[in-house]
Amino acid sequence: MKSDRLLSVLLLLQTRGLVPAAELAARLEVSVRTVYRDVEALAAAGVPVYAERGRHGGFALLPGFRTDVTGLTADESRALFVLAAPGAHAALGLDRALGSALRKVMAALPEPHRPAAELISRRILVDPERWMRPQGPPVELDELTTAVFTDRRLRLRYRHGGTATPRAYTVDPYGLVVKAGVWYLVADHRGAPRLFRAERVRKATVTDAPVRRRAGTELADIWAALRRGVEDRPARVRVRARVRVSRMDMFHRIQAAHLAEEPVVEAGGEWAGVRLAYPELGAVRSLLAFGEHVEVLSPPEAREQMARAAAATMELYTADPPPDTREGEREAERQDRRGDRREA
Repeated sequence: MKSDRLLSVLLLLQTRGLVPAAELAARLEVSVRTVYRDVEALAAAGVPVYAERGRHGGFALLPGFRTDVTGLTADESRALFVLAAPGAHAALGLDRALGSALRKVMAALPEPHRPAAELISRRILVDPERWMRPQGPPVELDELTTAVFTDRRLRLRYRHGGTATPRAYTVDPYGLVVKAGVWYLVADHRGAPRLFRAERVRKATVTDAPVRRRAGTELADIWAALRRGVEDRPARVRVRARVRVSRMDMFHRIQAAHLAEEPVVEAGGEWAGVRLAYPELGAVRSLLAFGEHVEVLSPPEAREQMARAAAATMELYTADPPPDTREGEREAERQDRRGDRREA
């Protein structure tokens, strides 16, 4: 364990430059005292490591010192070949670079580890896309990645969900995040963190102005806070309902984020009672997708929402279809009859 940790310290210093002792301790999950002992051990082994004191100090290697030791264990070499998100590399135009990098890593691996690393790439496949996700237009990430990597501000024309007219934003990007196959731009707008779905960006222009990021703020920190804001929205409406047991698996998959308690099967085994939590009363209408297999029991306002939505749907489908729709259907029937006669 100590030898692995020493190698980790060496590689961190080699790739990061000056690193504070507290950061090394946090990354290696050890105490600061242990970091000091490890640095002393590296120095005793001939590694040119030195300390810079002061508020912004830390440990660093003498300029020009490099090591080509990989130090990969068997598990580490296998982990490199489990590609968590192959689609992400393709979206960034790095799929060929990834293949080339893995070939180089394979060549650098110790001989005993190569068969296991090659085998795992053929036996493990991770698909980050959700089931039955519609294929939309390809997401253009060129301008977004340019702004992220060159530290430039971005001008966006962005369409919010449920609206048709794009809005204009000038933002300070922190980075890109891909979650379940969906790309997001994480950026500050007027000093406040915002999340922009890449597929809704209608136009992106990289400006000449340098990015203005908040000091000490990293992409991972902002993403964690934004994600909590989405996932931890206050549940203002509590709903009690029952679901047919035959539909419970599908119900659980679709409504998992709103389940306040685990379902309880009622006597007889046909229905299961569920308790749900929604941010607003209108959200209960999502249960209409389950038709007669879900019944809202309380509160009364939630039942009224369901009744009004069901009545409006019934009225829509009992009325005659618009004239242009019927004419289109008649024309399609006439074309079909003409086609049948030609084939006869």
